[in-house]
Amino acid sequence: MTSYGQFCPVAKAAEIFAERWTPLVLRELLSGSHRFNDLHRGVPLISRSLLTQRLRQLEDAGIVERRAAARAGGSEYYLTAAGEEFRAVVMKLGEWGQRWTRRFESIDLDPNLLLWDMQRWLNLKRFPPRRVVIRFEFRGVPRVHRTCGRWWLMVEPDAVDVCIKDPGFEVDLVVTADLGAMTKLWLGDLGFRSALRDGLIALEGSREICEAFPTWLALSPFATVDRPAESPAPHAAATHAEPS
Repeated sequence: MTSYGQFCPVAKAAEIFAERWTPLVLRELLSGSHRFNDLHRGVPLISRSLLTQRLRQLEDAGIVERRAAARAGGSEYYLTAAGEEFRAVVMKLGEWGQRWTRRFESIDLDPNLLLWDMQRWLNLKRFPPRRVVIRFEFRGVPRVHRTCGRWWLMVEPDAVDVCIKDPGFEVDLVVTADLGAMTKLWLGDLGFRSALRDGLIALEGSREICEAFPTWLALSPFATVDRPAESPAPHAAATHAEPS
């Protein structure tokens, strides 16, 4: 990690937190990902070697500890007490981004990341007590993510998974959607009924499943962040200047 050459606590904390990709790695750890592959799915554009490097740096800084995995061998990564204190920082960073940054560009759209994020916040108690398979077919996918045209969300009573290959089970619901619209819905910028009415999202399945689908989805944890009121147009400004 690069040193700022300052004793200031802000500088010392920034040397750890502000390293490229580190805030996103911490976001994934705070969201419950512990396996290396799961961490990489949440930050897919980082190389595996660089992710390994970042995890080692966080481990050396006392932010992360590596433990032997309880199942299937290998290692898992957990935040220490020092790392857990970053939760408030990451949440505030996300709230600021939701409130003040401009909306995303098409290059920011990623169906894999969207479904990976969505699956963590599903209302699992509202699902029927059996396997449910949802197939997503997105329009408007950036070329870099067009290696597969379909994605599957497989929900079982004790597990949820995102698949880029057909899992081989009967599909209960097909969701055809504009990727940008689905992302806006996830971020709280678009209502589900509006998306259906405008043809941005379409559902194919039994009436029972289609009606239940909106209740299965939870929104991004930042979806409820208040936005600033729009600034008045220049011509709408007050015109009570003193007469000349």
